[in-house]
Amino acid sequence: MISFITETVSTWDKLQAEKRPIFIYGMGDGALKIMSVFKQKGIVLSGIFASDGFVRGHSFEGYRVHKLSDIEEMVDDFVVVLAFAAGYQEIVDKIHEIAAKHTLLVPDVPVTGGGLFTYEYCQENAEKLRKVYDSLADDYSRKVYANIINFKISGNIDYLDTVTTPKSEIYKNIIKPHMNETYVDLGAYNGDTIRELLEYTNGRYSSIYALEPDRKNYKKLSKFVEGMPHIHAYNAAVWCTDTELPFASKAGRQSAICADAETKVEALTVDTILGKHPASIIKMDVEGFEREAIWGAAQTIAHYSPKMMISLYHRNEDIFELPLLLKTINPNYKLYIRHQLYIPAWETNLYAIV
Repeated sequence: MISFITETVSTWDKLQAEKRPIFIYGMGDGALKIMSVFKQKGIVLSGIFASDGFVRGHSFEGYRVHKLSDIEEMVDDFVVVLAFAAGYQEIVDKIHEIAAKHTLLVPDVPVTGGGLFTYEYCQENAEKLRKVYDSLADDYSRKVYANIINFKISGNIDYLDTVTTPKSEIYKNIIKPHMNETYVDLGAYNGDTIRELLEYTNGRYSSIYALEPDRKNYKKLSKFVEGMPHIHAYNAAVWCTDTELPFASKAGRQSAICADAETKVEALTVDTILGKHPASIIKMDVEGFEREAIWGAAQTIAHYSPKMMISLYHRNEDIFELPLLLKTINPNYKLYIRHQLYIPAWETNLYAIV
């Protein structure tokens, strides 16, 4: 038994036991993943609805897509299962409005990889979860960690509300960037996180290394950094060794390394890129391959202790494997966990400083 885990019944168990009609809110990859689990577990789906602007006579996987108001007219009491990610206040507020009127559950399905995050999964990995919890640097990180895990088990969005931190507070209170940073941006997308950093350094920096494997995103990144001095941009993935990798290009944030992709992309390690020179901040948001990226930066992490900003939400195991790996490579790190505005528990990140 882990004392900070209070939820023992998974979202899926709740849905299996549910007698009321169950409707999925949303279409797309998230809905497909949830419907797949429904099928495995024999959970009956009554229908699908979408936000009013997305209905327009659509059907999805053989279901006519309704408006919420249509379902409310047809059914008195039902359960809503959220099947998309919301990272903007307006959408989050809309979800809370629905949760105030109906039972709303948000199943946790991994962005990458398989398996389900359940109480039983936590029991199997109890020692690792406890070790991370005990190694966190402040009480608030421990609260965030506990709430995120309890959310992932239960699907109850109330757990997210009390541990949501604005990104500005993370920069000001943990990362504290100065005007002479050597910044390594892994998963640089279109330059948005470089822009964020420069907001806190008045546009000043020593040098920036940015890796973006998606070709269309890389073009946007190149356009953004054009003319800026001491910026090294690579159309490459980050990995634990220098190699080539199969890559599924989706021209958005979901482009990722994919075993059956026909296209290949160059992959580099952080240690190779830096060539034994120090980095002062490393950010990793690489769609589930953060572990490989950490191993490829092991020399830099061990020798120079850069401030680390690492996504913890792509794979089920990330929430314990990545903090433990970082501590193994550099035991001097103080670890913090923060969650930014997002439903489900995406944008839950690990921050490490010495």
